[in-house]
Amino acid sequence: MNDQNKRQNDADPILRVENISKSFGGVKAVVGVNFDLHEGQLLGVIGPNGSGKTTLVNLITGFLKPDQGKIVYKGKDINGWAPYRIARVGIARTFQMIRPFAELPSFKNLIIPLYSPRVKALSGGQYGDLDAVAKDYLEEVGFERESAVTYKAAGSLPHGYLKRLELAKCLALRSDLIILDELFSGLSIAELASIVPIIEKLVSEGKTVIMIEHRLRELFRIADRVVVLNYGSVIADGIPCEVMERSEVRKAYLGSE
Repeated sequence: MNDQNKRQNDADPILRVENISKSFGGVKAVVGVNFDLHEGQLLGVIGPNGSGKTTLVNLITGFLKPDQGKIVYKGKDINGWAPYRIARVGIARTFQMIRPFAELPSFKNLIIPLYSPRVKALSGGQYGDLDAVAKDYLEEVGFERESAVTYKAAGSLPHGYLKRLELAKCLALRSDLIILDELFSGLSIAELASIVPIIEKLVSEGKTVIMIEHRLRELFRIADRVVVLNYGSVIADGIPCEVMERSEVRKAYLGSE
């Protein structure tokens, strides 16, 4: 065990999910899920389609209320909190379905998170030049600062730039825990090659990240740990290369003979 992992194990987790369950009618979407996440870790959450990954994200971020269990963030029970309250304490997320303020320029899409109560509190109410700050965040996620794409209406952006814009919104909120719901989906190999180092840099700077992903090769390059869901339950939790060797994980992905 290296020193960083030992320090994480000794410290209280930044997020603790305790026995969370959620059903929709007779369908059990999430069943008794437990895991801890420590500050500065990158956790991958994987599983076949319909395994409960996005439902789990919606529970953590307040878009759904669990039927049972508890979610603790930085020692606070945030179970059942509204999404805006959860964002205010430092949890941000991206969405699979990207819905920007389509008619606004790309950089203007960040003005709302930059005006958020969280940013106001952290900045002491001193916002500065918000346009310049917005462009800084876009540059951090790979926009060319003074190129035309920064000023284009967000609704006209290519898919890869829309994904980056989603990530920039999380950064603009100055969140400590960022949840990325299929950020890699639909990206080309070249786009992946450019966005993976951005995620690595965020983690190296102390951000904590949860990634819901189907692009396993790229995820496993950067994840510290992986949780595998199947039919709403955790069937494996561990180091990526070891997790994929487990028979129950192979069966979930490949089926049984």
